[in-house]
Amino acid sequence: QGTLDFDGDTVKVSIRQFHGIECNDFACRVAQTALWIAENQMLRETESLLHRNLDFLPLKTYDGIVEGNALRIDWATLAPHFDFIIGNPPFVGASMMTPDQKSEAVAIFGKGRRVNSIDYVGAWFHKAAELMRGTATRAAFVATNSITQGEQVAPLWKPLVERFGLSIDFAHRTFRWDSESNSKAHVHCVIVGFSCGEKNHTDLLTPNGVREDVSRVSGEQIRVLKPIFEGDRVQRVPHVNAYLVSAPDAFVESRGTPLCDVPPMTYGNKPSDDGNLLLSEPERDAILRETPALAPFVRRYVGARDFIANDEIRYCLWLKDASPALYHGSREVMRRLAAVREFRLASSAAPTRALADQPWRFFSAPQTEENYLLVPEVSSERRRYVPVGFMDARIIAANTVSIVPGATLYHFGVVTSNVHNAWMRTVAGRLEMRYRYSGAIVYNNFPWPGAEKDPARPVHLCVPAPLRERIEQTAQAILDARAAHPAATLADLYDELTMPPDLREAHQENDRAVMAAYGFSTKMSESECVAGLFKRYQTLVAAAKGAKK
Repeated sequence: QGTLDFDGDTVKVSIRQFHGIECNDFACRVAQTALWIAENQMLRETESLLHRNLDFLPLKTYDGIVEGNALRIDWATLAPHFDFIIGNPPFVGASMMTPDQKSEAVAIFGKGRRVNSIDYVGAWFHKAAELMRGTATRAAFVATNSITQGEQVAPLWKPLVERFGLSIDFAHRTFRWDSESNSKAHVHCVIVGFSCGEKNHTDLLTPNGVREDVSRVSGEQIRVLKPIFEGDRVQRVPHVNAYLVSAPDAFVESRGTPLCDVPPMTYGNKPSDDGNLLLSEPERDAILRETPALAPFVRRYVGARDFIANDEIRYCLWLKDASPALYHGSREVMRRLAAVREFRLASSAAPTRALADQPWRFFSAPQTEENYLLVPEVSSERRRYVPVGFMDARIIAANTVSIVPGATLYHFGVVTSNVHNAWMRTVAGRLEMRYRYSGAIVYNNFPWPGAEKDPARPVHLCVPAPLRERIEQTAQAILDARAAHPAATLADLYDELTMPPDLREAHQENDRAVMAAYGFSTKMSESECVAGLFKRYQTLVAAAKGAKK
């Protein structure tokens, strides 16, 4: 703001145009000193360009760096207006925030659905957007990547877009930022540039495809292109949504039931037992030697790691339909049940304590006697396809997986397709960089092929019979290709470096079948596919709202 005049020559950038807030006193002094040094260097460079001396010493008084909490200070008190707001707010996850940080964030967001799930850094976006509304100010923050994934997106970004008119101007998708400390800690970050009012774009595309400055294309119909950076690649797109993809604005909210008519997905079974209902193979053998009649109630127990890597065989005591007379005579089982009871009684959670008198029962046991489709909760980001598969009802699913009892070959074919995996990569949360599949976010909001035309119809009836039968055939071919490699684990089969050609070909055929069911061209990019899915999602959400009225 303003200019400095040194001996009749105008210098347009001054240290007094820079303002900052820092909660650490020492950091404030470092920032102030760094700005003085930078100004000194730039003025010396200006001297060399003008071939004359500028009288800029001694250093002028500068108090633009304020010590304080940026969420408690009114930013408007620092200057009359701002051209740019930039920052690297604290990286504190929603579950790791202190009570003071929680109260600061809630004071910014206000009370609302799932605001407690937003990382601390989200409060900076909200405060900046509120200040910037209706102005030409532009902002950019480095942030935790979780604010653009999973359940945080809707509570954070929906009000920013709808209330403040926020528009994302550029984005750098997830990258790992390594610490320079000895501990070598790292965090996964994004950079988001945004504005909330009148913009002065200079990166424009004319109808003839030539990029020109805005002043040279006045009056022409133009498209604003916004860059999305990912590694060394950059994609220029007309719109960037809150998931940092080129797709319409849509906010996928946690949903208890599916948008489409599909078998419901639920979590696996949660023991809350301190490990006492779970058994290794030798422990299972010892119990069955003591009480052979317990064999039907000692079941195979499978979690995400067991399913994918198959590096540990586990079992569990599944006693919900067993007569007490059967296991009362087993000293080892009774010892374990007593330990479960004591563990639950000591819990701080009332629901856990309430089940202390039923120690033979899993805390949560949604599994039915139907065969089911298993989806791991966490899977490596290096895999193109999240490994999913059918499981026998006698195998007990752990709470590290999600299950779909009663799923068919058609459901398996769509869920394992590149279309569903593209949706998952966009809307799912992440654990570091690994995919974190959530039924409430990914599965329940997924727009199945043809469902937008009749959301109340079972999804397998939403596509013509020949297309449905083709998906069933390609789905079975995937299972057959897996079975042709009995010694390989799913980790082996789905590693991009070791995936067998017959399995890859089976997946590609399935991908083509599912794309055809959507009416998508096989030449579409993944981002174009996701954009199409978001449009269908919006149609389904609108239909669901209309059905409630």
